[in-house]
Amino acid sequence: MNAIAKPENTQSVVSTDSATLLNIISRAAADPAVDMDKMERLLKMHEQVVARNAEQAFNAAMSFAQGKMGRVSADSTNPQTRSKYASYAALDRALRPIYTEAGFSLSFGTGEGAPQDWARVLCYVSHCDGHSRTYHIDMPADGKGAKGGDVMTKTHATGSAMTYGMRYLLKLIFNVAIGEDDDDGNANDYERISETQAADLSALLDEVGADKVKFCAYFKIGKIEELPAKAYKQAVAMTEAKRK
Repeated sequence: MNAIAKPENTQSVVSTDSATLLNIISRAAADPAVDMDKMERLLKMHEQVVARNAEQAFNAAMSFAQGKMGRVSADSTNPQTRSKYASYAALDRALRPIYTEAGFSLSFGTGEGAPQDWARVLCYVSHCDGHSRTYHIDMPADGKGAKGGDVMTKTHATGSAMTYGMRYLLKLIFNVAIGEDDDDGNANDYERISETQAADLSALLDEVGADKVKFCAYFKIGKIEELPAKAYKQAVAMTEAKRK
């Protein structure tokens, strides 16, 4: 198997500190006078050093990968809105050679915690030096179109939510720019909730004792009034769940 071409600025899993600790542990293990408590503390220190080095290598590799990634061209068209976006295949074709060269591997799955009629898509990002992170995004899976009508079955909607989620996660994880605005032509993504909805949601958040700052951070908005209209049902469902 060919060795992975790792970025020059990443650290080896075993740093000087780690190697020094291993030598100390080795000598301590050979000394019958060393008690088990001390050995356990030394082993825990070594685990912490290895974990720290692995995280630093992950961060360095992420910087390396993003430095080599350029803007990805939009290659697909939404026939309903006549707008272009970058498909998952285009993103994968452009990004996979770079992130694998940096030592990353990605796998996707689903998780619990999404509101009703939404799907939580997970991406597990693992680095060859041992550190990994899990990212997630919640996508609507109710089969509704932009105007609220039924446009697909729940099975189809779930598959569509997974595809959308994988594509958005891939862009977000590596901070990839697209050649054109990548909203699939869904202007509804940028349509804000009404003043009445904002007032009702604010009152609901107060009623259940929710942290509005964390709420805005979750939806990546500066204030409640900036919440996208399509996220209103999710926001209400999440808030109501806090009451329960």
